This record gives sequence, C-alpha cells and structure tokens, in this order.
Amino acid sequence: MPGFRQLYGSLLLGRLGGSMLSVGLILFVLARFHSPQLAGATAFVSIFPGLVLSPVAGALLDRYGRARLVLVDYVVAAAAVALIAGLSAMGWLAPVLLLAIAGVASLTNPLSNTGMRSLFPIVAPRHLWERANALDSSGYVISSLVGAPLAGALIGWTGPESALVATSAIYVLAALAVLGVRDPSPPGTGEASILEDALAGLLYVVRQNTTLRGVALTLSTYNMAWGVLEIAVPVLVLTRLHQGAGTVGLLLGGLGAAGLVSALLSGRIRSQGRERSMMLGAILVGAAAMVALALANNLYVVAIALVVFGFSNGPFDIALFTLRQRVTDPAWFGRAFAVSMALNFVGTPVGSALAGPVIGWSLDGALWLAVGIAAVSAALPLLAIPRSEAPTPSAL
Repeated sequence: MPGFRQLYGSLLLGRLGGSMLSVGLILFVLARFHSPQLAGATAFVSIFPGLVLSPVAGALLDRYGRARLVLVDYVVAAAAVALIAGLSAMGWLAPVLLLAIAGVASLTNPLSNTGMRSLFPIVAPRHLWERANALDSSGYVISSLVGAPLAGALIGWTGPESALVATSAIYVLAALAVLGVRDPSPPGTGEASILEDALAGLLYVVRQNTTLRGVALTLSTYNMAWGVLEIAVPVLVLTRLHQGAGTVGLLLGGLGAAGLVSALLSGRIRSQGRERSMMLGAILVGAAAMVALALANNLYVVAIALVVFGFSNGPFDIALFTLRQRVTDPAWFGRAFAVSMALNFVGTPVGSALAGPVIGWSLDGALWLAVGIAAVSAALPLLAIPRSEAPTPSAL
C-alpha cells in the first residue's frame, strides 16, 4: 500500500524508544534510588497524566491531522529523557524532579500512540485490517524484542544515564522519520471547540458505544495485572534470583519475541465473530503464566512463563484492534481511539503504583495480586462485550 512502509517505519522507531524507556526508566530508578516504591510511582506518572488528557488529544488528532502531532510527542519525549539523564549525571536529580519531568512528558503520549493507531485503518483497506493490525501489534512486540534487551544491556555495560541518552536518540530518529509520513486524514470541521470535541469523544465511548465500553472494562482490569508485573518481575530477577539488568532486558525481549510470532500468526485468522472467545482464551493463558511466575524459584521458569504470556498477547491484540475498528464510526477514529486506548491502558499505571507498596510488604503478595486481578478479568469478555459489531454512529 502506498505510504504504509513509511508509516510502519516511523511507528517502529517510536515504539522502540517507548520500549527502551519503559524498561530503562524502571531499571534506572532501581539502580540510582534503590526503591521499588519510587519505581512504581515513576511508572505511574509517566503514563497516567497523559491518559487523563487523551480525549483532548483525540480531538486534536481529528481536527489537525495525525502525523504532525505525532512529531510533537517524539520531540517532547526526546527532550524529557535527555533532561533526566543530564540531571542525574550532574547529581541534581531529586525524586520529586524525576516525577515532575516524567509527568509533564506523559501529557503528549496520546498524540503518538493514538495518532499512529488511527492512521492504520485509514491507510489500509478494510479487507486487510487483520493483517495491518498484526503489523501494528507486532510493532509493540518487535520494539519489546529489541528495546528491552538493549536498555538492559546498556544499563549493565555503560550505566543508566547512557541508556536514557540512547533512548532520547531513538526518539530523535523517530521524529525525523515521521516527517516523511503522508497523512491522508481529512481535516476536521472545527465547528466546535477542542474541549467540546474532547467531551463528545468521551461520551461516544462511555455512553454510546457499548462495545468500546465493554472492551475498556475488560482490558483495563487485565492491564492492571501487567502493571503489577512490570515492577514485580524486575525486582524478582534482581533481588531473588540475583541477576543483572541485562537479564531483565533479555527476559522481556523473549516475551516480545513470543508476542511477535503470535501476532503475525493471529493476523491470518479471520477474527469477525470470534473476538470475545479470542480475548477470553488469551486472558486464561496469560493468567496461567502469571501463576507460574508466582511459583517460580529459578530463571528458567520465569523465562518460560514470560514467553507463554507474550504468546497470549497476539490473539488478544488482533481481536481487540479489529473489533474496535469495526464498531467505530470512521469520522470518530481519532477521538474514539484516544479515549478507548486511554481507558484500556489505565490499569497499567494503576497496577504499577499498587505494586510498589505491595512489594515493600511482600514480593510474593504482589505476584499473587496479579494472578487474582487476571482471574477477575477473565469473566469480562463474555459479560461486558456485546455480540453486535455494527458501527455506532454518533448521536451528539
């Protein structure tokens, strides 16, 4: 498809930077401040403020186009990460300053996350959505496959600050790459204010589109379990198994590799009418992997559990992405996707914030907390997501 290769290249670079940052920032905090509580708080503020502003981001994307606003986020991310590295190298980085920089930088995150994802169903024809979504999903897992081991290795070899500088450079490359992306999105009308458009997008997802609302309830709950693991797994590997940051990166890279294979295989399966069962199966497999993590007493069990967990993500992503595209009015792709993605992802920073204090009490308690949350989420695909897939027009 014309323009798709350029779009996918810029997406990969941006997500590589995001993967390096999500892993590198947690390992950076653990290395410099030795505090799981601060690591959890940092993970929370690096995501949550941006999720709150997602409706505004969606309104901006629908009105002003996607590629230029993706560029804005990449530039902000590069500057913020470089600032954290520089202040730390000079010994001026206090915890409150770290949290402030991470929180401010998160505000533009929805511009790239939603901007790229909402371009896919615009550039790709409808009959190729499953395959395009497989590439979209694989963008995350390829970035995890490369970014997590790279971040861990750089921290182990050259220090945490060098890993953050490398992450900033990746964001600069992503910003340069997105300059060549052609944005075929029609311009918005601009009849309402940005805040009115943002509110309309929020109401579209929460009140009008029952499928998007059910998906949000399912995935936000399930992602809370992953948010706990995002902090608990590095602590497990570093403290209980006495391994280094490079090992953490390799383990998360294995998770990404399994997800890549799973996503590409799942993209060849026609998902229409099977979305709820695909989501349920993926959650059950992921929950089983979490049980193995909670019981793990050696590195091999942890590695196998993460590979199984990664493999479960592919069918879930394909079902989720394609279902969301089918039930959303194309005129609302920016606003609806921004709100939907924010609600879906909100469980991750909440889980990370919970993980810090729970790990301070008991690492085992945190791992079993993730299992319990995943078990609750397993009931939601059948209870909260309706069978109907007809696009929901706006009544606003």
